[in-house]
Amino acid sequence: MQDNSLRDRIQGNWKQLSGGARHEWGKLTDNDVEEIKGDVEMLAGKIEERYGVTKAEARRQIERWVIQFLAHKAEQLENDTPSN
Repeated sequence: MQDNSLRDRIQGNWKQLSGGARHEWGKLTDNDVEEIKGDVEMLAGKIEERYGVTKAEARRQIERWVIQFLAHKAEQLENDTPSN
């Protein structure tokens, strides 16, 4: 996923994603999640800081997490659409 695309998707869906971020990375505090406000670089930095991983690894984790979120969201939309 392109960096701009990842950033746009996270910022555009942050209200929904923020609860999932706390679930995915339990070491993030509520204050961290509030402070991040959809900023991918800040999220990566917090993951790096809390988990002792590299920035690149943190970004890979974020990308996998966003892809799973979007796939789940698409599946929900598909299930909510009435069949003809």
